Amino acid sequence: MKQAVISGTGLFTPAQSISNEELVTCFNAYAEKFNADHAAAIADGSVTALEMSSVGFIEKASGIKSRFVMEKSGILDPERMVSRIPERGDDELSLQAEICVAAARQALDRAGRSPADIDMVLVACSNMQRAYPAMAVEVQQALGIDGYGFDMNVACSSATFGVQTAVAAIKSGQARAVLVLNPEITSGHLNWRDRDSHFIFGDACTAMVIEDAATAQGPHRFEILETQLKTAFSNNIRNNFGFLNRFDEAGIGQPDKLFRQQGRKVFKDVCPMAAEMIKTTIASAGLEVPQVSRYWLHQANLNMNLLISRMVLGRDAEAGEAPVILDTYANTSSAGSIIAFHKHSDDLAAGQLGVICSFGAGYSIGCVVVRKL
Repeated sequence: MKQAVISGTGLFTPAQSISNEELVTCFNAYAEKFNADHAAAIADGSVTALEMSSVGFIEKASGIKSRFVMEKSGILDPERMVSRIPERGDDELSLQAEICVAAARQALDRAGRSPADIDMVLVACSNMQRAYPAMAVEVQQALGIDGYGFDMNVACSSATFGVQTAVAAIKSGQARAVLVLNPEITSGHLNWRDRDSHFIFGDACTAMVIEDAATAQGPHRFEILETQLKTAFSNNIRNNFGFLNRFDEAGIGQPDKLFRQQGRKVFKDVCPMAAEMIKTTIASAGLEVPQVSRYWLHQANLNMNLLISRMVLGRDAEAGEAPVILDTYANTSSAGSIIAFHKHSDDLAAGQLGVICSFGAGYSIGCVVVRKL
């Protein structure tokens, strides 16, 4: 049986960033105008006044201090609060494909590979720019890859589910090497006018080259020892946007067509599920928790990561043991754990072990145990 390795990673980070201070200024300007415009209805109790946001509230709730976005001026316009990104023609490279190509080139370079070495392209993320043609096939063409590609969506766990899919392709001999891409333009599905979630998401794209260990040659190789996946249906994180929306015009443009969650329920449900999944996956690899040097967790909420680490380790994680990147990137959905892996893995010595774990809507949880080569 062939053994799969992650031989290279890549990261595209947008040029523009929004600080909490900028975000709060915009949201509060919107909220003040809303309250003024609806003063009479608020007074008679038929409309609820909007509560102001604050930097302190955001950082206490999430640990997030800023986030990268594809375009910020539209988001920070209280009259609009949506990015200004023109549509592209069908003969132009799509925005999501563009950021995939940027991250992919970096991953290929770190792996010492070229597009000719890739047989399969997998675009795995929480929201696709369109239904079809598949984003993966467009990226495949843009990079000049001969083979096949397809898209998949398991929300925030898309990257780890993508890793498992790539591993299966390598072990079965369907592909020599697979390019797994996680292009998250989460600013497109965030309700920037919702105080409870307007600060959560950021944009980014990650890439991984996964290939047969027997032929991998790059200096950034991690052997994939074990993967485990789990899903359990929940409405606590949901987005109802889809092509069936046109069947009932009354629902078009309503808040449920954007991201929404019941945060406290998610926290309570997911933390123990993720911690147990991590421990189970480590055990399935024939290892014990104390042998693992690093945990690259999904970057959604600092308090969640602190609790999950504590539940796995039986103590608070030490500095660098569970790296955090959400303070500057925010929640980048499926890309988050891979950003942490990309930025905080080169320092590990050969033989050291780590766990990549993602968790989110579905619920979905994916764990990958790796060893530095």
